[in-house]
Amino acid sequence: QVQLVESGGGLVQAGGSLRLSCAASGGTFSSYAMGWFRQAHGKERELVVGEGRSGGNTYVADFVKGRFTISRDNVKNTVYLQMNSLKPEDTAVYYCAASRGRYVVMDHRNYNYWGQGTQVTVSS
Repeated sequence: QVQLVESGGGLVQAGGSLRLSCAASGGTFSSYAMGWFRQAHGKERELVVGEGRSGGNTYVADFVKGRFTISRDNVKNTVYLQMNSLKPEDTAVYYCAASRGRYVVMDHRNYNYWGQGTQVTVSS
């Protein structure tokens, strides 16, 4: 059983930056593809960025391309989401998730483990 704990959310002004962290425990971190999802109020959960097991398969959603990046440290069992040039429409609860698959998948139903989420609020 893998446990995921996110941190780093908060309130930031538009144009600012935040870095979210997701610490994993209870499993072999390097054997999971990892994704960062977000869910805004009243909207569907959507994949923002993801990275495959080996780090060679990376996905970045068009709506954050050039602003957000994912990275993972398989020694620290942690995955990061660096968010720059934040916009009010980035306001959401952000979740990290782990999939037993090798590659990043878009559908949140294919992820086996989830963190509790961390709120990101971007003010205009």
